[in-house]
Amino acid sequence: QVRLVESGGGLVQAGGSLRLSCAASGDTGGISEMGWYRQPPGKERELVASINSGDSTYYADSVKGRFTISRDDAKNTAYLQMNTLKPEDTAAYECTAYSRGWRYWGQGSQVTVSS
Repeated sequence: QVRLVESGGGLVQAGGSLRLSCAASGDTGGISEMGWYRQPPGKERELVASINSGDSTYYADSVKGRFTISRDDAKNTAYLQMNTLKPEDTAAYECTAYSRGWRYWGQGSQVTVSS
């Protein structure tokens, strides 16, 4: 079992920055991948970014060059640095981790970008 606790969402003006954190606890030794999904209002959930145990990363085209995902294995925490935020980045963001064949989810963080 893995527990994920997210922090860092909020309200920001367009062009601003936010950093999301996702702290894992429990059986963290089996985590092979961490990332974030988001679901904008009225739209489907999409994968925003992910990072695996080899530090390979994935970014959605819409966030490339603006978002950076990283992980601190000593703290069992992943981070999503979001820069140059746009109103279309407004969404509920959910941290996820894949471990030993199971996918786990955090409680979610709301990110709202005002124009």
